[in-house]
Amino acid sequence: MQRPVRFAIYSAPVIAVALVAGWLLWPGSGGGAGVPPTVKVTVGDVEDTVSAVGVLQPLDYVDVGTQVSGQLQKLMVKSGDKVEKGQQVAQLDATVYQARVSANEAQLMNLKAQLADKEAAKVLADQQLRRQRELLQARATSQDAFDVAEAAVKSAGAQIDMIKAQIQQTESTLKGDQANLSYTSIYAPMTGTIVSISAKQGQTLNANQSAPIILRIADLDTMTVWTQVSEADVNKLKIGMPAYFTTLGQPDRRREGKLKQVMQTPQVVNNVVLYDSLFDVANPDLDLLPQMSAQVFFVAGSAKKVPLVPVAALRPARGGGNEDGGKRYRVRVLENGAVVERTVVIGVMSRVMAEVKSGLKPGEDVVVSDAPPAARTKPQAGGGRTPRL
Repeated sequence: MQRPVRFAIYSAPVIAVALVAGWLLWPGSGGGAGVPPTVKVTVGDVEDTVSAVGVLQPLDYVDVGTQVSGQLQKLMVKSGDKVEKGQQVAQLDATVYQARVSANEAQLMNLKAQLADKEAAKVLADQQLRRQRELLQARATSQDAFDVAEAAVKSAGAQIDMIKAQIQQTESTLKGDQANLSYTSIYAPMTGTIVSISAKQGQTLNANQSAPIILRIADLDTMTVWTQVSEADVNKLKIGMPAYFTTLGQPDRRREGKLKQVMQTPQVVNNVVLYDSLFDVANPDLDLLPQMSAQVFFVAGSAKKVPLVPVAALRPARGGGNEDGGKRYRVRVLENGAVVERTVVIGVMSRVMAEVKSGLKPGEDVVVSDAPPAARTKPQAGGGRTPRL
């Protein structure tokens, strides 16, 4: 019977101490806990940025294909090789095209021989016509013989013109076949790096419907960052504004450029309207490669070594409006243990910090609580949070 009595004697003081401690530790209670949370105005840098996700692409690149069909007989480069403009990179089987060129050359030689024969025949016809004309004047030949000689001259001239036309047609066909023959040797159209190869040696390529792509050559010295900016932020972009980005492989290395173009035709992805925005960046180390992902920031405004205050401490000022190149806000400042309200002028603002142009000095304590201290009251019995025992 003694154990319950001892439990009651020792439990009462413990419960009382716990209740008092919880009351004193409760926010807004006595013992100095009613002081609102504050942060000091610091000096630092701030940027107003528009963020986007981008993809790296070479500024200049070309897909090298074939204009004729045939078997890829030899591929003279591999991915990653550097090539010069005019360097041969591939060779197609040229047997068929060489045969066509040879046949047209033989046909052309035949036609030229026929032309020489017809030209000789015309010379003879001209001589016969001249003699017939002289004989006719001397009445030593008939009109019929003269007419036959005259017709022979005209026929010889027509045959010469016909053969010349055939020669011209054959020469045109020969030029086309020679061009096709030259297309079997594929050369680099620009200086750059082989970034991809789409065909394999020994593969038969069919160019009758579309030009097959063999490889891609790109100039990696300058890369273009393709970003997609939402319609909510695109109006903040200005041509020439600073931009920078980081890559997944080098998150600590910041690369900079300037916005050069905003595409006017948007892309709609999952009902979100996005505008392609481009800027170039130098790639002297060639460590930026096509299709790399980039975290991009377009800098709409920046300030360095200025007083900074958290955005959470700002409240819209009555009347609003701009002043001294900034916008007016209200803040609560802790002065001599009391909270007072001030109007400040804010300049560049990020999502976290804001530049203070006037109204605050570095080192001052600014209240960041959402509710004023008077709103923090002691918990009522039966409601709210109760202190743990």
